[in-house]
Amino acid sequence: MHDPTALFRFKEHDIHLPMMVLEELDRAKKGVSEVARNVRQVSHLLDDLIAGASKDEIDRGLPLPGPVNQLGEPSSGRLYFQIRPTRLSPPATLPGNTPDNDILGMALTLQQDHPRRQVTLVSKDINLRIKAAILGIHAEDYYNDQALDDVNLLYGGTHNLPTSFWDSHGKEMESWKDSGRTFYRVQGPDIANWHPNQGLFQAETDAAFIVRQLRGMEAVIEILRDHTTPNHAVWGITARNREQNFALNLLLDPEIDFVSLLGAAGTGKTLLALAAGLAQVLDAKRYREIIMTRVTVPVGEDIGFLPGTEEEKMTPWMGALMDNLEVLAPQEGGEWGRAATADLLSSKIKIRSLNFMRGRTFQNKYLIIDEAQNLTSKQMKTLITRAGPGTKVICLGNIAQIDTPYLSETTSGLTYVVDRFKDWPHGGHVTLRRGERSRLAEFASDRL
Repeated sequence: MHDPTALFRFKEHDIHLPMMVLEELDRAKKGVSEVARNVRQVSHLLDDLIAGASKDEIDRGLPLPGPVNQLGEPSSGRLYFQIRPTRLSPPATLPGNTPDNDILGMALTLQQDHPRRQVTLVSKDINLRIKAAILGIHAEDYYNDQALDDVNLLYGGTHNLPTSFWDSHGKEMESWKDSGRTFYRVQGPDIANWHPNQGLFQAETDAAFIVRQLRGMEAVIEILRDHTTPNHAVWGITARNREQNFALNLLLDPEIDFVSLLGAAGTGKTLLALAAGLAQVLDAKRYREIIMTRVTVPVGEDIGFLPGTEEEKMTPWMGALMDNLEVLAPQEGGEWGRAATADLLSSKIKIRSLNFMRGRTFQNKYLIIDEAQNLTSKQMKTLITRAGPGTKVICLGNIAQIDTPYLSETTSGLTYVVDRFKDWPHGGHVTLRRGERSRLAEFASDRL
């Protein structure tokens, strides 16, 4: 239900599918949810595997398609279905006749039937794994959907240059100017660890650069446009720290089609994305409008069904958008001026639900995906592939604040896209580290 292609992810290991799992798949197949779609895909895959197989072939195990090893033998295991009732049932300490207990009973039976083989129960259900460990069954999480082994290895988007950098990399340096922009060509061993559109800085100085081209041990870097000064403000907003400055450079660059911003609450993700979007929609006329969407996962109790259009239904979830528009909308000009500005902004910012994204194509749009840490990698692919010609996609989120069941920091769709896009010349990423909301919010974030 979590990954419909999981059958093909276990390499040389054999898979045993309890009949209770098929029953649970059957119960979840109806509807238009992501889980129901996944279940139907699994059912089609199982049907394709069984097609044309005799009863004896099914009993002996169906070969799973996979790559061939060096000896010319298939490197994948076989798929077995439960064909006999479980002889062993969980002890009386596990009350009730739940599907989980039936699966545990099947694992105990397999352990007894195959004493020389290790039987492993793979599940995304933490409580089922705890029960299995108590009964002496080896249990594991499903690891194939992890983008990284450790979230601390996640690409941060910036790099602090050592003090000796220019001594070791500036011997054959070239510099030139083009359309008011300053570029440098540098060579050296450290460049092998750089990524396209990565922010470079030296903590001892105010120098900041962005990587424009990479070719082996050679790179072209550009001096960063400084958005910390009022002269280079973006829709009235200036960058308050180094990471925000890097983020605004990425958001305003027409050559970058995908930007991801990670950061805790109050680091300015939404405000920066909206300010850059309004500057490019209303001033530069680079995009037609801003499309904003997010996953509707409530923090507390759900408020039930909401009346109205798609936009009206999404409005309660878009409090962050409204709060930031109050900052971005000019306050002078009297009541009429503020009302006119609010009407103009509302005509250029559209709120859309994720539920209706399949089959759509956004052309010349500035698409903001808020709270992206609550999306799976498959949902993220569905959304980003909606981008048509001239569309820029911005993903915002905080992987330390995941509200979706069965997702963690290493399996979140946001972690997945940050890792997959880091080497693409038209993608950029920045992890915002400093909270700029208020001194109260920053203190609360650190101490509470």
